[in-house]
Amino acid sequence: MSLPEEDLTCPICCDIFIDPVLLSCSHSFCRGCLKRCWKTSGLRECPVCRKKVSKSCPLSNLALKNLCEALLQTRSQSSVPVEETMNCNLHRERFKLFCLVDKQPICVVCQSSKMHKSHDCSPIEEAVVDCKDELTLSHKSLEDKLERLKRICRTSVDMLDYIKSQALETQILIKKQFEQLHQVLYNEESARLAAVRKEEEEKMAGVKDKIKEISAEILSLTETIIVLKEELKEDDLVLLKCAEWDKFSVEAACCNYRAKSAQLDSEYMSGVLMDVTSHLCNLKYRVWEKMLDHVEYTPVTLDPNTAHPCLILSDDFTSLHYSSQPRHCPDNPERFHISAEVVGMTALGSGSHHWIVETGSNQDWLLGVVSLSVPRNAEVSARPENGFWTLCFRDGEFRAMTSPPTPFTVSKTPNQVKVQLDFDKGTLSFLDSVDDTLLYEFTHTFTETLLPYFYTQSQHPLKILPENVFATVLRK
Repeated sequence: MSLPEEDLTCPICCDIFIDPVLLSCSHSFCRGCLKRCWKTSGLRECPVCRKKVSKSCPLSNLALKNLCEALLQTRSQSSVPVEETMNCNLHRERFKLFCLVDKQPICVVCQSSKMHKSHDCSPIEEAVVDCKDELTLSHKSLEDKLERLKRICRTSVDMLDYIKSQALETQILIKKQFEQLHQVLYNEESARLAAVRKEEEEKMAGVKDKIKEISAEILSLTETIIVLKEELKEDDLVLLKCAEWDKFSVEAACCNYRAKSAQLDSEYMSGVLMDVTSHLCNLKYRVWEKMLDHVEYTPVTLDPNTAHPCLILSDDFTSLHYSSQPRHCPDNPERFHISAEVVGMTALGSGSHHWIVETGSNQDWLLGVVSLSVPRNAEVSARPENGFWTLCFRDGEFRAMTSPPTPFTVSKTPNQVKVQLDFDKGTLSFLDSVDDTLLYEFTHTFTETLLPYFYTQSQHPLKILPENVFATVLRK
């Protein structure tokens, strides 16, 4: 009866015993393992039960040694030679064919058997070549996928840094614009507070003048009253002599006092209070109206995430020009990668839209609209069949980018071009914004969402002009 393999395993090295020895406690170990254990611990004891061992040399466990050697011999005999793996288990014939149905190697006897008789087979050498080709393709596909994933990972890391810089720059620009608005509000507040203080000073000065005038009148009346009181104390004859010449002055003083009293009662204090209403009536609305002088509205703004790296946009995304030094920006799918193009943020899917572009000294530009789905990473001709409806100005000549392009002449080169789209009517017009002279008009049935389109390879900027903003009160 054979022992379980775990009974033939050394407790120290956990492998089949090699030259096992037997201690007095009945535990067995490899001779070499036991010596190393004693040398390491410095104690001559059983590694399992910790029982002290005599200094005599441990006895060899011959029975256990024989069992272990028999086990190792059985293992070596049971190992199959490599040559036998190339033979059929059923017929002991060498594999020479490959079954294309069952996808396994077979011998010539297997091919004639019922199992593979109707199956297509190929020589084993051809099957190996085909298998290697498939593995090579799979390997290349996996390598390509790995490279794409690495590239996406690198792009993602770049995008993280770019997003951080975008967020920081956006916060700075927001603070800058709000500081400008705060300054406008502060100036308006200061002006209105100054107007209140000025009216306060004027009103108080007017009241003080009136008080001064009244005080003088009071003094005059007081003196007259004192004189009359003194005269009333005189003897009757003296009183009669004085009354003849004083009665006119007394009557005049009384008439003047009655006139002053009437004025005090009716108009003397009229309009002396502050005109609070003029300062506070619809204050927020009137301040907002004034702020419109400092606020601009641009019907189209550029999308920086679509701008080619060689295009430089202004902080408010209303101006662009070309630079030979490309910016560092992520390779996001929305961005134009081939030529110096950018689109606007506003999606145009219905209704009428217009915007005015100041071309100035720029001698190389395209303006118009494009379909939302135009490719951003491939070179595509700006033609209507490719989703482009544009006007081109280059080398002093105008061309409508039809198929083929349509050149035309103008009496004067416009400094400002108005792009006017009526999506529902299917018209795209280009006009000189100064006198609305029509330059060219496309007619097309638009079915896809459009975006404002801009292209330039000039260092002179193209600028989208702001529109006037009006405040209107709707009365119900």
